[in-house]
Amino acid sequence: MGTEETRRGVRLTNLDVALFDGADATKRDLIDYLEAMADRLIRQLHDRPLSVVRVRPGQDPFMQKNLPKYTPDFVNRVTLWADSAHREVTYALCDDIRTLLWFGNQRAVEYHPTLVPVDHSLGQTHLILDLDPPAGEDFAVVVRAAELVRAALAADGLAGAVKTSGSKGVHIFVPIEPGLPIEDAAAVTRAIAARAERLDPALATTAFIREDRGGKVFLDSTRAAGATVVSTYSPRIRPGTTVSFPVDWPDLGSVHPRDFTIHTVPKTLGDRDPWAENMPAPQRIPADLLEEGHTIPVARVQAMHEGKRRARAKRES
Repeated sequence: MGTEETRRGVRLTNLDVALFDGADATKRDLIDYLEAMADRLIRQLHDRPLSVVRVRPGQDPFMQKNLPKYTPDFVNRVTLWADSAHREVTYALCDDIRTLLWFGNQRAVEYHPTLVPVDHSLGQTHLILDLDPPAGEDFAVVVRAAELVRAALAADGLAGAVKTSGSKGVHIFVPIEPGLPIEDAAAVTRAIAARAERLDPALATTAFIREDRGGKVFLDSTRAAGATVVSTYSPRIRPGTTVSFPVDWPDLGSVHPRDFTIHTVPKTLGDRDPWAENMPAPQRIPADLLEEGHTIPVARVQAMHEGKRRARAKRES
């Protein structure tokens, strides 16, 4: 058994056990990181239903949405209907450091808040594009694709902030004025991705079906409605326990996601919060983007129909 201690009234156990294979970190390192980054992390998680990815010793990581019965009373929560699960789910609201440390003690490494806050009348607060490189390509191609998205946004008077995903790609967040209907937010995100793709179709693609991407960077525009995205400053279950980290646009080409880990980030930041510094003010959506977006099919629905068509053609042949 590892050592135990209490912080902020939360009992912490087995602190000297490795987080996961290849983590280069113990549970104590995770707790230390969460405590050091609590204010900045909680700004991203506050008032948003939270899913976490936990990893127990000797087991595969798993995503936890529904709070377990043994969750302490000090953890704020909200119960919502989950379409994907076809049932009500009680989500945590990580609104304070005690809750964050309790999750850390549960070996929750990754923190994935919803795009829509508890007050659904606000709608999505950001449009999000998730850029993933093709297998075997390095981070440089993602940087080039991110610049396409940045140019597409600028052409319509919009701006976004960029962060590493903590894995192989980047996330681009575009803050928008509150109240945009969910369907409109999803449509606008599709339009931005489509316009970025048109700037360099040899580099980037919006093809949802993996085998149709042709070795290009995938501009994923499907983060909308009830979706989640890994929080800025969240650790990841990746070699070295990397962190999803905000980067200034001019610096994107000179960094790599592996540069940012739970060991390096607190020392790099000091008291700064570059995500807050880099984030533009909420923006009004131009009508032409909205109009174009509603002409673009929903990727998952289109992919489902195409998959059925291909399966039928294969059977017939």
